[in-house]
Amino acid sequence: MKRTHLNRRTLLQGLGTVAIGLPLLEEMTVTPVLGAAKAEVPVRAFNVFFGLGIPSPLQTEGFDGVLEPLKPLRDKLLVMKNVDHVRCDMPGINAHFDGASAAFTAMPAEGTAKAGGPSIDQLVRQHYHPNGLPPGMISTLIAGTFFRRSRVVRYTHSFKDDGTPAAAMQEKPRDLFSRIFGEVPTDSLDPRRQRLSRSVLDSVVRQAKHYTAPNSPLGKVSRSRLQDHLDRVREYEQRTIEFEKKAEERRRDLPVPPASPLPHGNEADPSGQGIDITLEELTTEWRLMADLYALAIAMDRCRFGSITFLAAGERIRLTGDYEYNGEKRFVFDDAKQLKASGDKGCSHEWWHQFNEKKSNEQLRAHAHMKMREVAYFLQRLDEQDAMEANGRTILENSLFTISTESGDGRHNDVKRELSGVFHAVTGANGRFKTGEVVDVKAEGLDAYNELLRGMGVERNLGPDKRDKKSVDHIRA
Repeated sequence: MKRTHLNRRTLLQGLGTVAIGLPLLEEMTVTPVLGAAKAEVPVRAFNVFFGLGIPSPLQTEGFDGVLEPLKPLRDKLLVMKNVDHVRCDMPGINAHFDGASAAFTAMPAEGTAKAGGPSIDQLVRQHYHPNGLPPGMISTLIAGTFFRRSRVVRYTHSFKDDGTPAAAMQEKPRDLFSRIFGEVPTDSLDPRRQRLSRSVLDSVVRQAKHYTAPNSPLGKVSRSRLQDHLDRVREYEQRTIEFEKKAEERRRDLPVPPASPLPHGNEADPSGQGIDITLEELTTEWRLMADLYALAIAMDRCRFGSITFLAAGERIRLTGDYEYNGEKRFVFDDAKQLKASGDKGCSHEWWHQFNEKKSNEQLRAHAHMKMREVAYFLQRLDEQDAMEANGRTILENSLFTISTESGDGRHNDVKRELSGVFHAVTGANGRFKTGEVVDVKAEGLDAYNELLRGMGVERNLGPDKRDKKSVDHIRA
């Protein structure tokens, strides 16, 4: 049976001016003849950062400890042990800064305002798209849920050659939604307040009906998948609107200057004393951001960037019941359990109090929760809807580098703090081993440059004149 072939970009243009994106449909791919050609998927590279880290001794427990939430994905991940970022120590500057700046760059920060060089994702982007990405795509997408500011490398983890951020950080669901889909013009004189008052789907309703109707040039399976995609966009849009309404209601109920259970921008922890937040508030925002970011990747709106779950040195006083797989695991109440207020009552302190000879119950609960939320994002890209033309999921086909700021947490020993920093990577379409835990025993520069070589990138991170160590045992 002859199948109609539709160009993805043509179909995108046919669905209006708003970038609603599309899932990969059968009509967009050309089936290889007798296996003579290999189904191609785009090259992608994303950095996933979570704050405060996982102490090295806890990493040795594998998926039986705080890494348990990653267990369902272990066949899709390569966990790298003993990655060393000691070269990134900057005397006189807080080690949280040093570790955060080293993540995905492996270089010490340049002062307090920027990273020490480009990040992995940007070198991959430059190699495959030296003249820029195709029209309509976001060059770099940076987003995340965080509240600690004071220095850009705390929360931004995608950098250009000069160490400056590769794009603006989207830290609110509304702003991330607008960055992905664009803003629909309204008649309002105050577009900031009406940004999401009209659905982004309103401008494509006629074309959408054409492509999902019985006389559509698409087959039955593709029509169904397209309708599911449009429904998902609508769902995320409604969740974003509802989130914004609740935040606005809270602001109206509080005295001026406005504060929110989810403050951002200059309102976010300006004095460094931390903020009070419930687990539900934290994960509700994060999961909406994670869903939107994953959808942007699945729509092929972005192929490079970073996403952050809690900044380096994050100071929050978390409360709430923590459940995993339907089982209550812990009750968060940082200030009460620490018997302190202000910054001394924040979860940050559990890392500074870490002692491998003790149970570290509170730290373990926090670290387990972080892995649960990182896994939530990764799993969005490993579902049936994320399957691509080569039979692998987006997660399997892309390079996701997952890391953090600290190997320990105690400032009294730089080597201990900046050694053994947790790292995990995905297979990048068969380029790297997965399903293994590898003791790389290498400097971050060597591990990162091996990842770049595996991606076919000729440039290296770091100084040209230095003895390099091969870490080729991480490659497939």
